[in-house]
Amino acid sequence: MRFLYPIIYGICYVFSLLPLRVHYFISDVVLFPFIYYIIQYRRKVVRKNLTECFPQKNLEDIIAIEKRYYHWFTDYLLETLKLFSISREEIMRRMTFEGIDEAVERMTNENKTFMFIYLGHYCNWEWIASLSYWIPESFHAAQIYHPLYNKLFDRIFLQVRSRPGGENIPMKTVLKRIIELKKENRKTLIGFISDQAPKWNSMHHWTEFLNHKTFFFIGAEQIGKKTDALFYYMDISRPRRGYYHCRFRLMADDAKGIPDYELTDQYAKLLEENIQKHPEYWLWSHKRWKRTYDQWLQRQEENNNHQETKHT
Repeated sequence: MRFLYPIIYGICYVFSLLPLRVHYFISDVVLFPFIYYIIQYRRKVVRKNLTECFPQKNLEDIIAIEKRYYHWFTDYLLETLKLFSISREEIMRRMTFEGIDEAVERMTNENKTFMFIYLGHYCNWEWIASLSYWIPESFHAAQIYHPLYNKLFDRIFLQVRSRPGGENIPMKTVLKRIIELKKENRKTLIGFISDQAPKWNSMHHWTEFLNHKTFFFIGAEQIGKKTDALFYYMDISRPRRGYYHCRFRLMADDAKGIPDYELTDQYAKLLEENIQKHPEYWLWSHKRWKRTYDQWLQRQEENNNHQETKHT
């Protein structure tokens, strides 16, 4: 791995130097046909997800969304590659933020240490790391991430995501790192991408989302309440190819007074609104519902029966 890292990183860096218009040409002419028609990357997963989430749509509409999704997905792959070399000026021109100054001012006026920001795998979430360029130098930006199984690519992506200056916090060390930041009294903005499919032992709350009973991670809500964090949602849109706009929407400035799971449900609703408007920009190739509510209920019943048997 030590020898492969500079080689792969160097190849990606050189390729990223191409103008985005060239990247998009490659996306249209090479990458989209290859992924969609030739290898058919996860097409069955995408078709199943779209059909179940939009039962009111006919097959023609589903296929149209599906093709738009793969066009966007291949763009996303090359846009992410562009992060290897994109300048501060260009990324700030292409990834803009609305309401960030007001959010930072609120954080200062209310003497908050943390701002927790909900977002999903929607539009280009990798470019969100450029938020570090938009906040005062005295503020700290971080994002929670799930380490990749491949150590080589995990190292490469960590390097790329850290270029704007933000911190990448592994999911398993979130609480420990937040306690450290609290002790340091560092005003910190932390992004939580909370729409992943969890493991069975992490499931505690289900909500309605895209025509499914769906589990969402509740860690952001739980930790945010304990640290008295501000809660915002990133309402992201794609005005045109190669450009994204993020609007900060306040969810709560006094999370302690909000009933449990209400913030998580609110996040699910806001994300669903984005997806309903432009479904092609969500990560449909992810097996979001591979673990179902009925399966979870069955496991709960089996566990209860096991406990009863154990105590008799």
